[in-house]
Amino acid sequence: MFHRPDPSSEHKLFRETVRRFVVEKIRPRAREFDEKGRFDKSLYLEMGELGLLGLRYDEAYGGSELDWTFTAILHEELARSDNAGVTTGISVHTDMATPSLHQFGTEELKQKYLVPAIAGEMVSAIAVTEPGAGSDVSGIRTRAVRDGDDWVINGTKIYITNAATADWYCLLAVTDPEGGYGGFSQIIVPTDTPGISVRLEEKIGLWGSDTGEITFDNVRVPVSNTIGEPGAGFQQQMMQFQDERLVACISLLSGSELLWQETREWVEGRMLFGKPLSKMQNTQFRMVEMLTELTACRALVNQCVDQLVEGHDATDLISMAKLQCCRVVRRVADGCIQFHGGYGYMKDSAAGRAFVDTRIGSIGGGSDETMMHYLAKRLGF
Repeated sequence: MFHRPDPSSEHKLFRETVRRFVVEKIRPRAREFDEKGRFDKSLYLEMGELGLLGLRYDEAYGGSELDWTFTAILHEELARSDNAGVTTGISVHTDMATPSLHQFGTEELKQKYLVPAIAGEMVSAIAVTEPGAGSDVSGIRTRAVRDGDDWVINGTKIYITNAATADWYCLLAVTDPEGGYGGFSQIIVPTDTPGISVRLEEKIGLWGSDTGEITFDNVRVPVSNTIGEPGAGFQQQMMQFQDERLVACISLLSGSELLWQETREWVEGRMLFGKPLSKMQNTQFRMVEMLTELTACRALVNQCVDQLVEGHDATDLISMAKLQCCRVVRRVADGCIQFHGGYGYMKDSAAGRAFVDTRIGSIGGGSDETMMHYLAKRLGF
């Protein structure tokens, strides 16, 4: 019923590999990671050994050169780990912080930062959001001023996943204040560079991953750490966002499909007024309604993946999927927590965790309003 059908034995074997990793390495420690507020970096090394961290990247850098269906399978299965924080941290590394480096980075940068990232020896994070600039990326104020062969960076990034775990940041900074959209650059910043400080933040959900505020105080890195040409950062980041948005849709949708199934089992076993909760018409109608919405989202997400596999531009479809899926999973989480009653409000309830974990979907990676603004412009409004 759920997830994308595996078109080949290779896909089925890959799904089994990821599922086994999730069952053996993440699910048994899911609550432990929540309590710690982060998960062990050793998970990245183990995923690197399995070849899970560079699925679409060139073999020359340790990647597998596989198509988007494998990426979809990876994040579908990770979303069944019982810890959305862990899966978020991993997806930041695999599909949010490294795509630009792979596509636009110099050979030197790829060897120094991408190769160990694919191997799981280094962890990455994407540093874009600021206190005064979230979905409006053009509003960022962090500056990188050239001083000889170095950039000198000053500014603050906020709500950054993997902030304290990462070994390097893919930083978006202003390098030409008069350059408009051509005045931004993506820069690799190693986290052990002097002048970087991290303050961890407490979230209402996604407890298994660390999120923090990063301050850059006269941080000096080589200009050669620039990804692509100076001034091309805004456009590169917009492209990188497409990977992030589709992966978010895949993860949230897969997690919600699992929650729906778990809720079905709950209502079938929960007695109310002498009969199972599942035998009440309101329950039946709401469960059918939620499944219908999830199935429609599944079709849209699968279409996005198909478009990418075929080499087409899926930007509009991904924006639609981001808008719709993130709204639907919120409604599903709300409906499921209602069916679980008081237990649904407990911290160890899957429905309760989903209620807070899914909420970020309509905010992170481009808000609902940003998706609608973009699509309205594309439609000529």
